[in-house]
Amino acid sequence: MCLAAELWLTVDMPDPSTPLRPSGHVFVVDDDDALRDSIVDLLRVVGYRVQCWASGRDFLAELPRVAPAVLVTDMRMPDMTGVELHEELIRRGRTLPVVYVSGESTVSQTVRAMKQGAVDFLVKPFGREDLLRAVAASLEKDRRQMQDLIRSARVVEARSTLSPRESQVHDLLLRGFSNREIVEALDISLPTAKQYKSEVMRKLGARSLAELMALSAATPVKDDLSRTG
Repeated sequence: MCLAAELWLTVDMPDPSTPLRPSGHVFVVDDDDALRDSIVDLLRVVGYRVQCWASGRDFLAELPRVAPAVLVTDMRMPDMTGVELHEELIRRGRTLPVVYVSGESTVSQTVRAMKQGAVDFLVKPFGREDLLRAVAASLEKDRRQMQDLIRSARVVEARSTLSPRESQVHDLLLRGFSNREIVEALDISLPTAKQYKSEVMRKLGARSLAELMALSAATPVKDDLSRTG
């Protein structure tokens, strides 16, 4: 059950432009019961799916596997600081956006948090809209990361369907080779080079060379012109 306390949240009404039905998961970690419950109540009212814990260790013991998600955590807690929690998430390979809240953090702690990739840092007291904006930005960041991962996985899968010769053409296209340069590099005819290029574009779902390069940017390939096919 969440308390009605507003210990650190200033009393400002939500902006009308704030989405009334946001989607996403928010994990709240704070040893301050009143503040934690107040944050949870606010986020649930506007439509987020919220879970909360009183310590970083309790959160790590469960570590929900849902997305998109954001962690809202206090900077200073007795068992594990917010930065230590963030670092442990990174060590476990969990790239979760983090919003820090605190009233007593040092400059060094703040710098350390930002270096770990904190999306925002809210100093108590902070307004409801400050928190809602930070959470919305963090969830959007996580959505983009998910989309990038899915896109990269699809590119890798599509690339695995290329024949050895198509892979060579693909690699040369990414290096900026023209059709005639591909002909010279692989000692093939121009019609054959164009056919391979067309197949590469079709299999990777690219409508232009620029799109092909964009799709492959996050999944670099190793040059190997010795492959034949």
